[in-house]
Amino acid sequence: MSRARDHDIVIGDLPTGPLNAITDVAGVRVGHTTLVSGSGPRDPGNGPVRTGVTVVIPRDEPWNRPLFAAPHRLNGNGELTGQHWVAESGQLTSYIGLTNTHSVGVVRDALIAHEKSVRGDEFFFSLPVVGETCDGILNDLNGFHVRPEHVEAAIADASGGPVQEGAVGGGTGMIAHGYKGGIGTSSRVVGDHTVGVLVQANHGARERLMIDGVPVGRLLPPPPTPTLMPGQPPEGTGSIIVLVATDAPLIPTQCARLAQRAALGIARTGGAGENGSGDIAFCFSTGNDVVGDFAAAPGPDVAEIKMLANRLIDGLFYATVEATEEAILNAMFAAETMEGPDGLVVTALPGEQAADLVKRHRDLAAG
Repeated sequence: MSRARDHDIVIGDLPTGPLNAITDVAGVRVGHTTLVSGSGPRDPGNGPVRTGVTVVIPRDEPWNRPLFAAPHRLNGNGELTGQHWVAESGQLTSYIGLTNTHSVGVVRDALIAHEKSVRGDEFFFSLPVVGETCDGILNDLNGFHVRPEHVEAAIADASGGPVQEGAVGGGTGMIAHGYKGGIGTSSRVVGDHTVGVLVQANHGARERLMIDGVPVGRLLPPPPTPTLMPGQPPEGTGSIIVLVATDAPLIPTQCARLAQRAALGIARTGGAGENGSGDIAFCFSTGNDVVGDFAAAPGPDVAEIKMLANRLIDGLFYATVEATEEAILNAMFAAETMEGPDGLVVTALPGEQAADLVKRHRDLAAG
């Protein structure tokens, strides 16, 4: 697995965390279950299977210790469950799941079942946050291959260490800017605080791909095999989910502002929030520790919270933009060529060629 920095592509000016991943935010864990099986003609219900699920755990038992959070919609041709209550209450009270479009329901239900296994027989209700992008070009989307046990496996796999990227978990069958896409992550450090981003990248058109300001998509030769076959939607008809985590003590309106800035990172790589694309960002902050309204033991009637001064928030904005841009590129650099149904092949981004184009443009700019 390679990353953008393995090719001397450094995005922005801010330093990264030790892992350059969302897990640089203390307490955040990520796990994947990857499902790859079968080949040959598309046979709904049987395969080929190129899908999976990714689970992000923002902190232990968020139903007891909610996190301030907020969503942002760049273009709404997609789904992020639970976002209405997050927008209303300002709190995230669940793990976050990422999967394919037609497996949102099973992942949501499995997250509730997992919560029940932890909470036992106490009464509760849960509105988990689950995002999706459509892997129907490479995957037997209507075969419903993601099962509850795959969600449990992703939870069990979750760790605060390095994050697998590329064609893994929910990103297994995804395509980004005409090349193989998937899961990517990056982080930035701003003073005493860290911003981490994780994306499920399944968006963009090849000719619009930008790497560090260089129009690489227009300069690279077309892939040797077509990404699309007749009857499939055009490039740009995809989606991206961006998860932004920070340990800065933000209130919900500030989380919304960071989520909004993720759209600028999408644009930096050539994304435009096309009509057929579900481009959704979601930000949460681990910087406060309050007791949830529906926690096992009630908290105080008045909670004391911390809030970063708005005059200091610009650094977090820059961090979000940079980390989102780099996370998208990491998803593409890490992903390998994949063959899907009916012999359709989606090629990996030619990393060395792309990096050479970026270097040549840098050299020209330097004179």
